[in-house]
Order: sequence, then structure tokens, then C-alpha cells
Amino acid sequence: MAEQHTKQPPDGSRRKFLKYSGTAIGGAIVGGVIGGAFTGGFRKNPAAPAPSEVQPAADYNRAPMFFNQAQLQMTEAAAERIFPKDELGPGATELGVTFYIDHQMASPWGINSREYRSGPFVRGEVTQGDYQSISRNEVFTMGLEAMEEASQKKYTKSFIDLTDEEKDAILKALESGEIMVVNGVTGKTFFNLLRRLTIEGVYSDPLYGGNKNMEGWKMRKYPGNQMSYTDIMEKDQFVLMEPRSLRDHFAH
Repeated sequence: MAEQHTKQPPDGSRRKFLKYSGTAIGGAIVGGVIGGAFTGGFRKNPAAPAPSEVQPAADYNRAPMFFNQAQLQMTEAAAERIFPKDELGPGATELGVTFYIDHQMASPWGINSREYRSGPFVRGEVTQGDYQSISRNEVFTMGLEAMEEASQKKYTKSFIDLTDEEKDAILKALESGEIMVVNGVTGKTFFNLLRRLTIEGVYSDPLYGGNKNMEGWKMRKYPGNQMSYTDIMEKDQFVLMEPRSLRDHFAH
């Protein structure tokens, strides 16, 4: 039986369908766009709220946790004299150092929770540091009280109302130990604690309350908490990097 040839000529109707259906679809799209333009389809999106209407996110790093308002103001005034604003950058106030100190006072570190706290409490050698029966946050608050009393006694004004030179004089008296705080704790102990916390607040990660906007790091060209340095390890010249905070690595 001879083999029958079943090959059919090209299906013109199928080709026409594909051709004209494509045109139709394109025409529908174009027509929709043009038609929308004539019927007012190009409408502006609803106006975005004015910047003043947008409420900023709450910044809990700027919320006092330990100090009352007076203590907060005195700490801020003292820290600003230790790390003042100048032509190189912001001072302790703008960097939020006071809130860093406040949060440290409210933390377990502020109550010496991980340290041996049993007596006898005796004065050791200078190289041994302080060993006191009272916690750091008590030393700090009592130091603020002593600083205020010294200001009232010498200038008949609150510490926050003193001139910069007068504030410096009180801080120097604390540093030298001329001002006594309580029970053998001198102003030097308080001053050293204040100075230490001020510097920490300037250069610590913003996660902890200070170093606002990483300005402390930017003044030092410090890169902060980068995930990797592999792309610059072989470079001879200094590479200025935009600093990153620990907060930048958190999942949002």
C-alpha cells in the first residue's frame, strides 16, 4: 500500500490569528493608555503629607532611664566641658553623651552587679583602684550633689548656671580631690568616672545611646562596625569608609 502523504499546507488561519491577536493586544494596551489620557487617566497620585506632618520614629536612646531632670542637666553641662563643641565637630551635648551615661547608670554595670561586693571595704594601693561599698550609680549621683553644693557655696549659683570658666574651676576641684563626696569617696573618684563615661559616650556604638549619627566616629574617620574589609585589605592608601553601627546589621 503506497504511503499516503499527510503533510498539510501552512495553516494561514493560525498565522493570521497570531498576527492579529498580537496587534489586538498591543492595540488594547495602547488604546488603554491613550484612552486613559483622554478620560483623565493620567491623574496625579494623592499629595504626600508635608514633611512637618510626618511623625518621626520614637528614639528610645533619648529617653532618661535613671536620672531625674536636674541630674540630667548637670551631667550634660559637666560632660560638655569635658568634651566641648569646637571647630572639629560636635560636643558631648550634641552627641547624646548624657543619655549614654544615664543608660549605664540604669544598667547592671551601674549597680556593680557582676562584681564581688562583700567586705571588708578598705582602701588599697593606688594601683589597685577603688573598692567601695556603694555602687557606681550611687557614686555618680552623690558626686552630682557634691558638685552642686560646691557651686552654690563658691558662686551662689547652680552648676548649670555657671559660666564655662566657673564650671571648669569646679571640675578641677573635683579632679584634684579637693571636694569630698561621701565616706572617703573624693571628688576625684567621681570626676574619673564622669570623664570615663563621657569619652565612652562620644566613641561608643550609637546603639548604646551616645555618638549620635556616628559623628564621634566621623571625626576620627573610624569605620565603625563593618562586616568585612576584604575589598580594601590590599590597598596601600587610607580608605575613608562611611561608618556603620551595630544597628545596621539588625534585621528590620
